[in-house]
Amino acid sequence: MQKRIQGRVWRFGDNVDTDLIYPGKYLPILDESEMAKHAFEGMDPDFPGKIRRGDVLVAGSNFGCGSSREQAATCLKAAGVACIVAKSFSRIFYRNAINQGLPLVQSAEAVDLVKNGDEVTVDFEKGMLAAGGRDFAFPPLPDFLMSILENGGLIESVKKKVRTA
Repeated sequence: MQKRIQGRVWRFGDNVDTDLIYPGKYLPILDESEMAKHAFEGMDPDFPGKIRRGDVLVAGSNFGCGSSREQAATCLKAAGVACIVAKSFSRIFYRNAINQGLPLVQSAEAVDLVKNGDEVTVDFEKGMLAAGGRDFAFPPLPDFLMSILENGGLIESVKKKVRTA
């Protein structure tokens, strides 16, 4: 994970559930690159062809609500999403995203300002998000979560700890 990212914004509203992010009919797919082809297909069938590596999702409240499927976070990371900024996240999606190595930022102020197609910069070390000529502070992630993200997810983080033990 990069400690500073810059990307194009894709905006979503409140209560975006995991069925919209990754429709249940694709749950049997195990290959992450194949999963990426179905990201947000439930909202916009053309979306998987629009997203580019490094893009940033910006959403309202309760992003990732619904089922506990980790495939929702997995398909977004595999599709190239660099970060998700939201007013709030469902608890299970939050942990699934971190465990998959997908960074999240909570900033209600930034969400209200940012528009589709804007460029944003997220600095995880400084806890700052820059958008529209303004800077927004966000609570930095605890060190143990940053470590998981820096290692590419929980499984890779555990592998690294086992190798160094």
